[in-house]
Amino acid sequence: MKKIYLLLTIAITFTFSSCGVYNFTGTGKIDAETFQVNFFQNNAPLVEPGIDRTFTLALQDLIQNQTNLNLVKTGGDLTYEGEIVDYRISPMTATADQQASQNRLTIRINVRFTNRKKEADDFEKTFEFFYDYPAQTQLTGAVLTTALDEIFDRITQDIFNDSLAKW
Repeated sequence: MKKIYLLLTIAITFTFSSCGVYNFTGTGKIDAETFQVNFFQNNAPLVEPGIDRTFTLALQDLIQNQTNLNLVKTGGDLTYEGEIVDYRISPMTATADQQASQNRLTIRINVRFTNRKKEADDFEKTFEFFYDYPAQTQLTGAVLTTALDEIFDRITQDIFNDSLAKW
Protein backbone atom coordinates (compact mmCIF):
# COMPACT_ATOMS: atom_id res chain seq x y z
CA MET A 1 0.00 0.00 0.00
CA LYS A 2 2.89 2.37 0.76
CA LYS A 3 4.30 1.76 -2.72
CA ILE A 4 1.03 2.83 -4.33
CA TYR A 5 0.98 6.06 -2.30
CA LEU A 6 4.61 6.69 -3.18
CA LEU A 7 3.97 6.16 -6.91
CA LEU A 8 0.85 8.33 -6.76
CA THR A 9 2.77 11.10 -4.97
CA ILE A 10 5.57 10.98 -7.56
CA ALA A 11 3.09 11.07 -10.44
CA ILE A 12 1.27 14.08 -8.97
CA THR A 13 4.55 15.85 -8.31
CA PHE A 14 5.68 15.44 -11.92
CA THR A 15 2.27 16.49 -13.21
CA PHE A 16 2.22 19.80 -11.37
CA SER A 17 5.90 20.65 -11.79
CA SER A 18 6.04 21.00 -15.55
CA CYS A 19 8.78 22.85 -17.40
CA GLY A 20 6.83 26.07 -17.91
CA VAL A 21 3.68 27.68 -19.16
CA TYR A 22 2.20 26.03 -22.24
CA ASN A 23 -0.86 26.59 -24.32
CA PHE A 24 -2.31 25.13 -27.49
CA THR A 25 -1.03 27.92 -29.76
CA GLY A 26 2.61 27.53 -28.73
CA THR A 27 3.06 31.15 -27.71
CA GLY A 28 4.18 30.60 -24.14
CA LYS A 29 3.81 33.68 -21.94
CA ILE A 30 3.12 36.87 -23.88
CA ASP A 31 4.49 39.98 -22.19
CA ALA A 32 1.70 42.24 -23.49
CA GLU A 33 -1.93 42.99 -22.81
CA THR A 34 -3.09 44.76 -25.97
CA PHE A 35 -2.51 44.67 -29.69
CA GLN A 36 -3.50 46.76 -32.66
CA VAL A 37 -3.67 45.91 -36.34
CA ASN A 38 -3.46 48.98 -38.53
CA PHE A 39 -5.15 48.92 -41.92
CA PHE A 40 -3.05 47.09 -44.53
CA GLN A 41 -3.21 49.33 -47.61
CA ASN A 42 -3.31 47.60 -50.99
CA ASN A 43 -0.30 48.94 -52.93
CA ALA A 44 -0.07 46.04 -55.39
CA PRO A 45 0.22 46.89 -59.10
CA LEU A 46 -2.86 44.74 -59.78
CA VAL A 47 -5.60 45.75 -57.33
CA GLU A 48 -8.38 43.42 -56.21
CA PRO A 49 -10.94 45.56 -54.36
CA GLY A 50 -11.59 44.67 -50.73
CA ILE A 51 -8.65 42.36 -50.04
CA ASP A 52 -6.99 45.00 -47.86
CA ARG A 53 -9.93 45.00 -45.44
CA THR A 54 -10.30 41.21 -45.64
CA PHE A 55 -6.65 40.68 -44.72
CA THR A 56 -6.70 43.23 -41.88
CA LEU A 57 -9.74 41.54 -40.34
CA ALA A 58 -8.25 38.06 -40.82
CA LEU A 59 -5.11 39.04 -38.90
CA GLN A 60 -7.16 40.63 -36.11
CA ASP A 61 -9.37 37.56 -35.83
CA LEU A 62 -6.44 35.13 -35.69
CA ILE A 63 -4.69 37.02 -32.89
CA GLN A 64 -7.92 37.43 -30.93
CA ASN A 65 -8.77 33.74 -31.29
CA GLN A 66 -5.33 32.40 -30.37
CA THR A 67 -4.35 34.76 -27.54
CA ASN A 68 -5.96 36.56 -24.65
CA LEU A 69 -4.75 39.96 -25.89
CA ASN A 70 -7.23 42.81 -26.19
CA LEU A 71 -7.66 44.56 -29.54
CA VAL A 72 -7.27 48.35 -29.36
CA LYS A 73 -7.35 51.05 -32.04
CA THR A 74 -4.28 52.96 -30.82
CA GLY A 75 -1.47 52.56 -28.31
CA GLY A 76 -1.29 48.77 -28.40
CA ASP A 77 1.60 46.93 -26.77
CA LEU A 78 1.96 45.00 -30.03
CA THR A 79 1.43 46.76 -33.36
CA TYR A 80 1.01 45.14 -36.77
CA GLU A 81 1.12 47.36 -39.83
CA GLY A 82 2.15 47.13 -43.43
CA GLU A 83 0.84 46.87 -46.95
CA ILE A 84 -0.12 44.41 -49.63
CA VAL A 85 2.74 44.76 -52.10
CA ASP A 86 1.89 42.15 -54.72
CA TYR A 87 -1.24 40.49 -56.12
CA ARG A 88 -0.27 38.44 -59.16
CA ILE A 89 -1.87 35.83 -61.38
CA SER A 90 0.55 33.78 -63.46
CA PRO A 91 0.27 30.63 -65.58
CA MET A 92 1.88 27.59 -63.96
CA THR A 93 1.49 24.59 -66.25
CA ALA A 94 0.79 24.36 -69.95
CA THR A 95 -0.92 21.84 -72.19
CA ALA A 96 0.60 20.38 -75.36
CA ASP A 97 -0.84 23.23 -77.46
CA GLN A 98 0.80 25.89 -75.22
CA GLN A 99 -2.39 26.80 -73.36
CA ALA A 100 -2.28 27.40 -69.63
CA SER A 101 -3.90 24.54 -67.73
CA GLN A 102 -3.30 25.94 -64.27
CA ASN A 103 -2.90 29.46 -62.90
CA ARG A 104 -1.42 30.64 -59.63
CA LEU A 105 -2.60 33.57 -57.53
CA THR A 106 0.25 34.90 -55.39
CA ILE A 107 -0.13 37.54 -52.69
CA ARG A 108 2.82 39.17 -50.92
CA ILE A 109 2.38 41.31 -47.81
CA ASN A 110 5.00 43.47 -46.11
CA VAL A 111 4.55 43.50 -42.31
CA ARG A 112 6.08 45.74 -39.67
CA PHE A 113 5.71 44.31 -36.16
CA THR A 114 6.46 46.45 -33.13
CA ASN A 115 6.55 45.21 -29.54
CA ARG A 116 6.63 48.23 -27.20
CA LYS A 117 7.61 46.07 -24.23
CA LYS A 118 10.41 44.13 -25.94
CA GLU A 119 12.00 46.00 -28.84
CA ALA A 120 14.27 43.06 -29.69
CA ASP A 121 11.17 41.32 -31.13
CA ASP A 122 10.47 44.09 -33.68
CA PHE A 123 10.75 43.16 -37.35
CA GLU A 124 9.87 44.15 -40.87
CA LYS A 125 9.34 41.16 -43.10
CA THR A 126 7.58 40.07 -46.27
CA PHE A 127 5.15 37.14 -46.20
CA GLU A 128 3.91 35.41 -49.33
CA PHE A 129 1.68 32.50 -50.27
CA PHE A 130 -0.17 31.23 -53.34
CA TYR A 131 -3.23 29.37 -54.53
CA ASP A 132 -3.35 27.23 -57.69
CA TYR A 133 -6.56 26.93 -59.67
CA PRO A 134 -7.60 25.59 -63.11
CA ALA A 135 -6.98 28.03 -65.97
CA GLN A 136 -10.52 27.48 -67.28
CA THR A 137 -11.91 28.89 -64.02
CA GLN A 138 -12.47 32.61 -63.56
CA LEU A 139 -11.00 34.01 -60.35
CA THR A 140 -14.28 35.48 -59.08
CA GLY A 141 -16.98 34.66 -56.56
CA ALA A 142 -16.52 31.45 -54.59
CA VAL A 143 -13.21 30.61 -56.29
CA LEU A 144 -11.72 33.97 -55.28
CA THR A 145 -13.10 33.64 -51.75
CA THR A 146 -11.58 30.17 -51.39
CA ALA A 147 -8.25 31.39 -52.75
CA LEU A 148 -8.13 34.40 -50.42
CA ASP A 149 -9.15 32.31 -47.41
CA GLU A 150 -6.38 29.79 -48.03
CA ILE A 151 -3.72 32.43 -48.73
CA PHE A 152 -4.69 34.65 -45.81
CA ASP A 153 -4.93 31.68 -43.42
CA ARG A 154 -1.35 30.75 -44.24
CA ILE A 155 0.06 34.28 -44.21
CA THR A 156 -1.65 35.29 -40.95
CA GLN A 157 -0.47 32.08 -39.28
CA ASP A 158 3.09 32.77 -40.47
CA ILE A 159 2.89 36.32 -39.09
CA PHE A 160 1.53 34.99 -35.79
CA ASN A 161 4.30 32.38 -35.56
CA ASP A 162 7.06 34.92 -36.27
CA SER A 163 5.73 37.59 -33.92
CA LEU A 164 4.33 35.64 -30.97
CA ALA A 165 5.15 31.94 -31.19
CA LYS A 166 8.77 32.52 -32.33
CA TRP A 167 8.71 29.50 -34.64
